[in-house]
Parts: sequence; structure tokens; C-alpha cells
Amino acid sequence: NAQDLAKAKANGLSGPMLDRLALDPARLEAMAAGVDTVAAIPDPLGTEIARWTRPNGLDIARVRTPIGVIAMIYESRPNVTADAAALCVRSGNAVILRGGSECLASSLAIHAAVVKGLAAAGLPATVVQAVATADRAAVGAILSGLDRTIDLIIPRGGKSLVARVQAEARVAVLGHLEGLNHVYVDAGADPAKAAAIVLNAKMRRVSVCGSAETLLVDKAVAARILPTITDALIKAGCELRGDHYARQIEPAMKPAVEADWSTEYLAPILSVAVVDGVEGAAAHIAAYGSGHTDAIVTEDVAAAERFIALVDSAIVLVNASTQFADGGEFGFGAEIGIATDKLHARGPVGAEQLTTYKYVVRGTGQTRP
Repeated sequence: NAQDLAKAKANGLSGPMLDRLALDPARLEAMAAGVDTVAAIPDPLGTEIARWTRPNGLDIARVRTPIGVIAMIYESRPNVTADAAALCVRSGNAVILRGGSECLASSLAIHAAVVKGLAAAGLPATVVQAVATADRAAVGAILSGLDRTIDLIIPRGGKSLVARVQAEARVAVLGHLEGLNHVYVDAGADPAKAAAIVLNAKMRRVSVCGSAETLLVDKAVAARILPTITDALIKAGCELRGDHYARQIEPAMKPAVEADWSTEYLAPILSVAVVDGVEGAAAHIAAYGSGHTDAIVTEDVAAAERFIALVDSAIVLVNASTQFADGGEFGFGAEIGIATDKLHARGPVGAEQLTTYKYVVRGTGQTRP
């Protein structure tokens, strides 16, 4: 990893990308703990999702099965190598891992450890394969489907990578788009709770896809609540870019431009808008959000339920930081990504989400008239 970091710095890689790339003892321990958690998850294969009996006596069950061969294409995050390997093995799938050139040495070292683990468990090493070249032609080969041997491609990385995969892939793609996440502070919010949640959602780790990129505040309480929130953010080193109404309350904000509302900063920058209640917040999210993760802060149960009903994102939180958009925090042990598509999986993709199903029909000699 030190080699990867040195090379990345020499190539001018940005701060957030370096943060995603970096491994330290704590992150390595978290990675290993995630694998342990995945190993402890009950085997999803063969689980009956539903079962019923028809009037003619046919017993029909819907049963979980592996998807088959999954290809993972990812950038900057060497921990994805371990997460994807563990989740695919747990769900009975084979996986081809193609990490980015910036994390190639780290990913191959992790893959070598995975292969040793597979051998120790009596499993074939070829269950988890890693592409050992940074040649971009390898991505094109994967996108072709390798003569129909790949069943699903999962891209995890920047917008351009995901867009290329979705445009060129000849097989099914499980999309993981950018995290244009919002925190909406409602009229019924507790000011101290709102300030703590917004600060954590933005500044805990700015480089993760669960980081908040836009703060929305109900105009009914903006003058009272916004100064407390912005003061905490500014003290933490966050740059604020506000609309006209927000800047009237906090003149230290820079003027927001149209592009700010649709930018995933992955940096200590937050856009701020004053909106007209839950409906106004939902309308803003519908116009600019990516369907990833959005949160409301409020003590008003009716407002929270209205927000849940109106906001069609993969993850909707009430009185909690958007940084909880993580498979580990959901109890999955790890995740392959946060799926923003509506099919086949949505939200954190763990072992169960990497399965499909088949119907098992048991009869006693029935024939169809």
C-alpha cells in the first residue's frame, strides 16, 4: 500500500482519492473484522423466500441461489478486494476482481491472502480471481462478458467509470452511482441534534459515498437553527456555498451556483439551501439527488413519515447521519457498494443481495389438463 500511495502522490492524485487508497493498521483490522462478520452470516443459499401449495397439490417454493460469475470493477479502494471476495464466497458466487491501477499492488497483495484462505478452507483458488494488469483493455474484455461467462458486472468508482460500464457492458450491471446525499433539517428539529448530525454527515469522512453534499433547512426555522449548524461546520473547516436565503442568514457562505446542487464534492464543501418544508426538500432531492442516501432531522413524527413517503432513495434516514450508509453498519459485515438502481438490489449490497432465486415445484404425479 505504501508503494501505491507513493505512486499515486507522484501522479498527482487528490486528497479524497488518497484517503480512499490509504491503508493503516486500524483499516486493515476493520477489513479483517468485516470478513469475520461475513463468515458468521447464515448461508443464504437454499433459503426459502416463500412457499405455498396450489389447489392441485403442487408445492411451490422460491429458493435463493447464486448469481454465478460476478465481475467487480473498482477504483482506489483496496478494501473492496477483501469485501467483494468475502461476500461472493459467502453467497456462492465466483468473482473476477479488477481494481484500479492506483491500488493494484495493494489489491494483489490482499488477493494473495484470500487465495491462501481459500486453499486452507479446501475451496478452489479460482473462485476469487484478480486481474493482474492495469491495462485498460482488460476492462473492455470484462465488459464484453468473456463469451457469456460473466453473469453480472458491478462497477464501484467515479461517475465516469460507472457511466462507461453501463454504456458498454454486454451483460447485466448493478449500478453504484455517486452519493449526492442530502440532510434536511425540518421545522420540528432539535437544534443541537441537527447540528451534531449535519456535522457528522459532512465531516466524519468527506471522501466516502455516504458523506452529505447538500444541507436543506426549512425556511420556517432557518434563521433560528442555521447559525448553530454553520458555526460548527465552519469551525471544522468546511466551506459553505449557499443560496440567496441561506447567505442572508450566514453571509460567510460563498454564493452557490447551479452546478453545486449536483456536485459530489468528496471534500469539505457543503451546499446549503433554504426550502419550503418537507415538500420543498423532497422536490429539491428529486431534482438533484442520485437516489443514494437522504436524511431528515425532526422530532415531528408526521413530518418524518411524510419525508419517508416522498423521498425515493435507496436509503432514507430519520434523525441519523448519512454516514451510516454502509453495509457494515447495516449488519452485513461488508458491502460491494450502495446500489442506486431499483433492480436487482438496492442500497447496501451484501451477501444476500448477491443471490437470485429459482422456483422448486414438488408434485405427486400431477399432469396439466
